[in-house]
Amino acid sequence: MELHNLKPAAGSVKNNKRIGRGQGSGRGGTSTRGHKGAKSRSGYSKKRGFEGGQMPLQRRLPKRGFKNFTRVAYVAINVDRLQAMVEKYNLSKIDFETLRELGVVQQNDKIKILGTGELTAKIDVTAHAFSETAKKAIETAGGTVTAL
Repeated sequence: MELHNLKPAAGSVKNNKRIGRGQGSGRGGTSTRGHKGAKSRSGYSKKRGFEGGQMPLQRRLPKRGFKNFTRVAYVAINVDRLQAMVEKYNLSKIDFETLRELGVVQQNDKIKILGTGELTAKIDVTAHAFSETAKKAIETAGGTVTAL
């Protein structure tokens, strides 16, 4: 076998239909587009969601709710989870970098510490926001609270 002998597999290569090349080709005249109507014209493209003139789904359904663009989404971490981290990894301070290394939060997340559970360890916590109960729990355990 040499380069001049190579051929594609039988049936793998097909010629395109040559449309609009005269009546003798069998595909002249309307060029497989049928008679009249928008689809037979050049430049036709239907709108997204078009249902043949029937009222489309996105217009039949009522509008609902809104997206609050000023909302700040926080990753919530409870005090009992902080306690578990302190016990497991023997930490004295918890901040954004620590939580990132432990895989609790991602690069662009904001952290809010919430007050569910008990905290016995004395730790310094740095986060974007704190609930009142979380602040109280951390300070009564002898730790400090720093808001970013």
